[in-house]
Amino acid sequence: MNELALQLQGYRMTTAEILYHLPERPGLLQTFIWQFMDQAPRFPRLNKFLDFWHREIDGILHSVKIANAELVKPAELVYCSGEFRLH
Repeated sequence: MNELALQLQGYRMTTAEILYHLPERPGLLQTFIWQFMDQAPRFPRLNKFLDFWHREIDGILHSVKIANAELVKPAELVYCSGEFRLH
């Protein structure tokens, strides 16, 4: 399915900043950025990825920050109080 069709179904560009502990150095944190189209507020695709991370990857999760934005939204109208014409 193309991105426009997903956006019309309520999907938004979602970015997750994932901090995790390095397996060989538990005192150090590493950052991983994940970005896909996902549905807010449940984020099923992100949750599926985090479940995979928990099962398959040795790095223990420290925190996850989520940001998302609608890419297709209604146009904003601004009314003008005057009209100027140039010839």
